[in-house]
Parts: sequence; structure tokens; C-alpha cells
Amino acid sequence: MEKYKILRLKQVSALIGLSRSTIYDRMNPLSPRYDEKFPRPIKIGKSAVGWLESSLNEWIELMVKKSQEGGMVV
Repeated sequence: MEKYKILRLKQVSALIGLSRSTIYDRMNPLSPRYDEKFPRPIKIGKSAVGWLESSLNEWIELMVKKSQEGGMVV
């Protein structure tokens, strides 16, 4: 069993159903789409980043809970 699985942007987009620009907006405090809970990428190379799959799954679970509680999902 893998301890960590790193996903690249295309995989992240496919997993959560958001576009590249929306993913980066979720991480930008100046964006109206900003989500402080959205997982930050980790550096995996000189100019490459990836996201931990486990962090993304936790965020998805949080969005599901918010939605079920009638809360606004960002």
C-alpha cells in the first residue's frame, strides 16, 4: 500500500471536477473563489508541483459535509 500518492494538476482537476484556473483561484486569497481549506500543492521538482491525494480526499469530505448540513460550499 502506498503511503503517499501525489497527483498532478490534470489528475486533481479530474478528481474534483474543477478547472485549472478554479483550482488556482481556490488557493489565491485575492480571489472571490478563495478557499482557505483547499489543499496547497507540494513542490516535487524544480518547477513541478503536486497535491497529496489524501489531502484532496479530506477536502472533498469537508465539502460533502458542508453540503449535507445545508452550508454554502465555496
